Amino acid sequence: MDTVNPVELLDERECWELLELAPMGRIAIAVGGVIDIFPLNFAVHDGAVYFRTAPGTKLVELTIHPDVALEIDGWDEGEAFSVVVKGVAERLEHAAEIEEAERLPLTPWVPTLKYRWVRIRPGSVTGRRFRRGPEPDRF
Repeated sequence: MDTVNPVELLDERECWELLELAPMGRIAIAVGGVIDIFPLNFAVHDGAVYFRTAPGTKLVELTIHPDVALEIDGWDEGEAFSVVVKGVAERLEHAAEIEEAERLPLTPWVPTLKYRWVRIRPGSVTGRRFRRGPEPDRF
């Protein structure tokens, strides 16, 4: 990382590596000019992001407006990072796609029935790493 610039752009490979390690993220959905953000756990497979959901607001909103953004972040004492996936969400309908998704290492965190599968096909995957340091002096 550049010692002068505390912000580093991540390449797509680094972004996917961080996505594969992330325990959870947040999905942003915009319907009718209103943005909703939902926390979720997910799995990365074959260049896409998969998650499970139950019938409800999230699934209805994705059906109305499938353009989404998924964001993950993390930090430690020395640095922080953020990765954003922008793409189109699609509910899996075909038996072969659902069977493939069922083999992913993904189980709901909340003990509810989440038997609908959604795949996000990315249009872009971007990320940044931030070097953390002491707070600047205030005057």
